[in-house]
Amino acid sequence: MCGLTGLLGFRYLVADVDATVRAMVSALSHRGPDGEGVWIDRQAEVALGHRRLSIIELSDAGAQPMHSASGNWVTSFNGEVYNHLELREELFAAGNAPAWRSGSDTETLLACLDAWGIERTLSKVVGMFAMAIWSVRDRRLTLVRDRFGEKPLYFGWVGPGKDALVFGSELRSLEQHPAYVARIDRSALSGYMSHLCVSDDNSIAEGVRKVPPGSMIEFRLSEAGRGRERAYWVLPSAGVNGGVSRDDHEVVSSLEEMLRRSVRGQMLSDVPLGAFLSGGVDSSAVVGVMQSLSAKPIRTFSIGFSESSFDEAPYSKAVADYLRTDHTELYVSADAARAVIPELATIYDEPFADSSQIPTLLVSRLARRHVTVALSGDAGDEVFGGYNRYLLANQYWPKLRRIPSGVRGLLGRALLVLSPDQLSQLGQTVGFGRHFVGVGSKIQKAALVISAASEGELYSRLTSAWHEPVVLGGGYEHIGWRPEIGISDSTDMSWMMRADIRHYLPSDILVKVDRAAMSTGLETRVPFLDHRLVEWANSLPLQFKIRREGGRYVTKWALRQVLYRYVPAALIDRPKMGFGIPLAEWLRGPLAAWADALLDPVSLRSAGYFDYQLVRQKWDEHQSRRRDWEHQLWCVLMFQAWLLGNSGRRYS
Repeated sequence: MCGLTGLLGFRYLVADVDATVRAMVSALSHRGPDGEGVWIDRQAEVALGHRRLSIIELSDAGAQPMHSASGNWVTSFNGEVYNHLELREELFAAGNAPAWRSGSDTETLLACLDAWGIERTLSKVVGMFAMAIWSVRDRRLTLVRDRFGEKPLYFGWVGPGKDALVFGSELRSLEQHPAYVARIDRSALSGYMSHLCVSDDNSIAEGVRKVPPGSMIEFRLSEAGRGRERAYWVLPSAGVNGGVSRDDHEVVSSLEEMLRRSVRGQMLSDVPLGAFLSGGVDSSAVVGVMQSLSAKPIRTFSIGFSESSFDEAPYSKAVADYLRTDHTELYVSADAARAVIPELATIYDEPFADSSQIPTLLVSRLARRHVTVALSGDAGDEVFGGYNRYLLANQYWPKLRRIPSGVRGLLGRALLVLSPDQLSQLGQTVGFGRHFVGVGSKIQKAALVISAASEGELYSRLTSAWHEPVVLGGGYEHIGWRPEIGISDSTDMSWMMRADIRHYLPSDILVKVDRAAMSTGLETRVPFLDHRLVEWANSLPLQFKIRREGGRYVTKWALRQVLYRYVPAALIDRPKMGFGIPLAEWLRGPLAAWADALLDPVSLRSAGYFDYQLVRQKWDEHQSRRRDWEHQLWCVLMFQAWLLGNSGRRYS
C-alpha cells in the first residue's frame, strides 16, 4: 500500500520540476512511511512520484517508480495484485517471463504490460489498485483504478490554459503544484450534504475528479485539457444465473470455496498480518476462513465502548475465543474517542461525515501496533444483502405502495409529532424495538420515507441525510443517490445492492477505511471485493441473500450458512448493530460547546456556504430533543472543521 502522484506538462512550474514533484510526494508520506521515489522525463514533460509502504518484497528491488524489462513502461502503483504469483506462472508458460529482479507484484504487473498491454493485463489482474502508467514509446499516460474503488486517484488540469495535468492519491498532493487553484465545487458540496461524503466521481475541489472505479483514462500532452476515458470492467446484470445452481447446498459450498480462494490470496504478505473482528457476520466469516488456512493463531483486533448499546467487543471476543485467534481488544473511553475528532478533517483530506470514521480510526491504530496488514469484512452487506433498507424495500414497500401517497404523507407527518425519546418509550411499551438502538430515531427516519413516490425515491431517501437544499448557490442534488437507468428494472430489490456497490461503497465505506488505515501506515484488504466473488454473488437470485425462515426475514442467508461451518450460529445471530458511536448524546453533552462554536450563526453566514438559519434550527431542535439531527449536524460540523482547519488549506 502506497501513495502515488505526478504531473504531465511543466509549463506552469515556477520552481524546479524536481522540487515540485518531491513536494507532491512528501504530502503523501503518511501513506508510505518506508521510502519515496521520483522519476522525471523532462523532454516528455512527465513526472511520477511514489511513497512506499513495503508489504511484498521489502528490499529496495521493490522501489518505485519502476520500469518494465523492455523499458517501455514506467509505473507508480498503489495497491496489491493478489494473483501475481499465478500471473508469473502464466507468463513463464507462454515464454513471456523476464529475468525477475524481485518478488514484487509491481514487477509482475510491468511484465504483464510488456506481454499483453494495458487492457488485457487489467482483465487478468485480481487486486486493489490505483496506478499511473507511462508508455515511453507512445508518450501516453494512463490512470487506472480498481474495479470497486478501493484505492483513490484524483486528477485535474491546472493553469490558465488547463494544459498541465496533476494527479495523486489524495488532494493534498495536487495542492502542492503552484498552478493549483483551490476552489470549492458547490455542486459537490451539495452532494456531500446529502450523502455525508463527496460522491466518488467528484471531489470537493472545483476542476478535480476521481478516476471512476473500473475505469482507465488516457492522457497525452498534445491533447491538453482532455482525457480518453473508458471502463475496463462493469458489474454484470444482477440476477442472471450464469450457470449457478439453485440448490442450497451447492450455492453455499460454491460460496465457501470462492471466499476461501479470496482470503487465501489476500493473506499473501511479507509483513505481519491480521484482521478486524467485530463479531458480526462479515468479519467473523473472514476471520473463520483465515484461521482455517493458518497453522498458527491469526491476530484479530476489536475495540469496545463503555456505552453498552454501542459495544460489540463482547461479541468479537466470543468469536475470537471460539476460533482461538490471538485477539487484542481495547476499551476506549468516551474522552479518548472524542480526542481524535480534531484530527479527522486532516486525515480525510476532503469533508467526510460518516461518524463511524471514529471507531474505524481507533481500531486501525490498535491493529497497526501489531501488524502492517489487516483484512476486513467490509462489502459483505452490499454484496450479500445485509442492510436494513433491503429488508424494508422487500418486506414493507410492496404493502406501503398500495396505500395512497397522500395517506402515507399524513402518517409520516403524524409520526414526526412525537420526539425520538417519546417514540422509543412508546416502542418499549408495546414491545417493539426492545432490541434496537435508537428505535425512536429509526421511526422518525421511516416517517420521512413512507411517502416516497417510487422505489427509486425510496432508495434515495434511505441513503440521504439532508433533505433540504441547505447549500447556497450550488447545484442541489436532491435526496441522495439516484439509481442509474436500467438498474431498477428488476422485479426485486437487487438493484439497491448494485446501486450501493456503485455509489455508497466507493464514496463512503472504502474512503472511511482507506484514509483511517493509511493515516497510520496500515494496509487494509477486503476479501469480499474479489471481483470474481462479486460477479458470482451478483448472479444469484435474491432468495440466496434475503430469505424468510421461521417467521422472520434473514439477511445474507448464503453467507451465514458458510459462517456456520466455522462459528456456531448462537454466537452470531443477533440484531444488526452497526459500527457507531453515541453521537446524538455527545452533541448534546461533551461536544456541545465545540459544535456550537463551529455552528456560530455569524461565522456560517459570513462563510456563505450554508443556509445558516436552517442549520441553527436543526441544532436547536436537536438540543431540545425534539428531533435527532446528529447525522445532518455532523455533516456541517465536519465541513466546518475541514474548512477552518489545516485541511481547508487555501480553499474558497
